[in-house]
Amino acid sequence: MSAHKTAAADKVPFHHMLIYGAGAFVNNLLAGSIGAMMIILNLGLGMNPALVGLLGALPRLFDALTDPLMGYISDNTKSRWGRRRPYIFIGAVFVGIVFMLLWQLPRGQSEDFYFWFFLIGSIVFYLAYTIFATPWVALGYEMTPDYNERTRLMGVQNFIGQLAYFIPPWLLLIMQHDKLFDDMVDGASGVAIMIGVFVIAVGVLPAIFLRERLAPSTEEEDPSADRKSTLSAIGSNVVSFAKGFGAALSFVPFLKLCVATFLVFNGFILISAFSTYVTIYYVFDGDTVKGAEYAAYAGTVGTFSTFLVIAFVTWLGTKIGKRKAFAVSTIISMFGYGLKWFCYNPDHPILVILPAPLIAFGLGGLFTLMPAMMADVVDYDELKSGERREGMYGSIYWWVVKLGMTAALAGGGILLNATGFDVALGGDQTEQTIFLLRLFDAFVPVLASGFAIWAVATYGITQDRAREIRDELEANRNQGALVGA
Repeated sequence: MSAHKTAAADKVPFHHMLIYGAGAFVNNLLAGSIGAMMIILNLGLGMNPALVGLLGALPRLFDALTDPLMGYISDNTKSRWGRRRPYIFIGAVFVGIVFMLLWQLPRGQSEDFYFWFFLIGSIVFYLAYTIFATPWVALGYEMTPDYNERTRLMGVQNFIGQLAYFIPPWLLLIMQHDKLFDDMVDGASGVAIMIGVFVIAVGVLPAIFLRERLAPSTEEEDPSADRKSTLSAIGSNVVSFAKGFGAALSFVPFLKLCVATFLVFNGFILISAFSTYVTIYYVFDGDTVKGAEYAAYAGTVGTFSTFLVIAFVTWLGTKIGKRKAFAVSTIISMFGYGLKWFCYNPDHPILVILPAPLIAFGLGGLFTLMPAMMADVVDYDELKSGERREGMYGSIYWWVVKLGMTAALAGGGILLNATGFDVALGGDQTEQTIFLLRLFDAFVPVLASGFAIWAVATYGITQDRAREIRDELEANRNQGALVGA
């Protein structure tokens, strides 16, 4: 591999990385908070849990439609402020306001009223969320053209974004604080206002302080023409949208990254609850209190380990390339999953924490390296098609993640039933059930991760090839500038 030093012009100032990371914090805070706070619909308002589950799932169907559309709109918008920044600013303000209003739940209403109130509100929330998040993701793909600098940028944003996940587990406790709120419904109202104000204040920062490297010309234009261009991007070019959507879905390097993400992420999600079952019913013979305690220990160790993993994988990716770094981090996580078979041991229960730091390499490496590789894919697509489609690629990628997560959560329940688990038996589960719980918990992610390594290894954009693509793109742009002059 040829030696490479990032040019000064390609470096992203560290404070810009932090500001982009602030967008990741807002993005993850919104996603985590709405899920954590929905429990009050059941515990605080008495809504049927099945209806609460529907309220979590139905708006995602709408979200799946709006993500690619917003990506297309952002890619094709021409304004003096750029393609991404206007939507990031408007989206941050919009989603912050909607989140606050969503939790101002009126008292004494029927279950049907709460269902429709929250369903309609959630659909509006996810629309606002998409207006913010999709252009924010796309902005990161174009902040630098350098192979290694992209890895560093995504490492910083992932590190900052992970910090947001410390907040949602505490929200239910905060909402019940009797010195601050009357009850948890009142608590949800107050907490939502605090989160909404924070989202607006921090979410607009990327729009204000960051610049788009490939922004349209800032020359004076006729405002009416500018509005017509935006309106065309929104509603007048369905054929172009369908063409771009189809082109993204048929672009093999992109599909391989989607497949790899689907396998690693959903291999984890599919059996995410199994570790707790194994800890309770195998390690502690049905003792739910001790099992939950040690499962919490393992989860906490894994969360803290993720921050170290992100730093290490970011460094490794700049040294050996993103594909190889992905293979290394994923193999380490596979070893961690396999280690569960030996460390989840009734004779030595403290060993349940040992696999956690190794398993953290799976998702920690995935969501550090994948966004950086996606930026390389966008370059390659531009070389082949002549179009920049960061928004389209980013939106479809995260749509695949969301769709996969929904399928994995449903599949996890089916897989649990396949083990023969019966909650009524308590600690008297059959030997076959315990064996299958342990087998699925340890080796389903190993199998999925192995296929993911193959997908990335064959997706074709090596470190040297990525630099060749960049050189060709710059030559094409220079040639176009000369012709235009």
